[in-house]
Amino acid sequence: MEQQIRTLTARLLAHRSLPRSDALVRRALVDEAFRVDLDARLGAVGLQLIDNPYAEHVAVALAEDVHEPVFGASREYAASNAGLTRDQLALLVVIWALIILPKRERQVNRQRLADDGQEDMFGKDGPLEHGEGVSGALSEASLLADFAPVLGHKTYVQGKLLSRLAQLGFIERRGGLIHEGPLLDVLLDYRVLADRIIYGTLGEVLAQAGHPPPAGDAFTPPEDATEDD
Repeated sequence: MEQQIRTLTARLLAHRSLPRSDALVRRALVDEAFRVDLDARLGAVGLQLIDNPYAEHVAVALAEDVHEPVFGASREYAASNAGLTRDQLALLVVIWALIILPKRERQVNRQRLADDGQEDMFGKDGPLEHGEGVSGALSEASLLADFAPVLGHKTYVQGKLLSRLAQLGFIERRGGLIHEGPLLDVLLDYRVLADRIIYGTLGEVLAQAGHPPPAGDAFTPPEDATEDD
């Protein structure tokens, strides 16, 4: 087990994220003793394993108690510890909202991207799905048309903003489409961001761009569903 933990730790440090389908990652998620040893190994150097069951990847990140010692001297730390500028961070949040929020609703409802939830009458009893079966892509041209005038101009957004987000692993750009990258869902906390985005100031911005927020989230049952018949 020692060699496997050393191997997994080294791979996490080298790649920063690994897919949940990886054999050693699967063991870390189901083998309690293995996970305890892995957490201890990472914790000894100020790191922690980030695991979101809805995300296709796991990642390694700084433990909360070392954020300030590591990043406190940096002016950008107040907004981002990945060195993102304000406009890069703003675009990241927009992309997260347009990709992850619909994806999470599909996952909770056990819907695939290509169906309306009626293809399988027992779908909601099925396993949680990850990947492109539930994660949609954005048209880069449409994103630029909607948000480039706010963030600068098309060339700037493509060359300075999207390229940086792709470099960091938040997104993947393929054939004119923007796909979820390995870190988009695992490093941005849905529980913290969802309500702030859906019903906050950004919600108004998204609505103006033709993406109005839903009336309610996928996790809160309707009021009448909680009442006794």
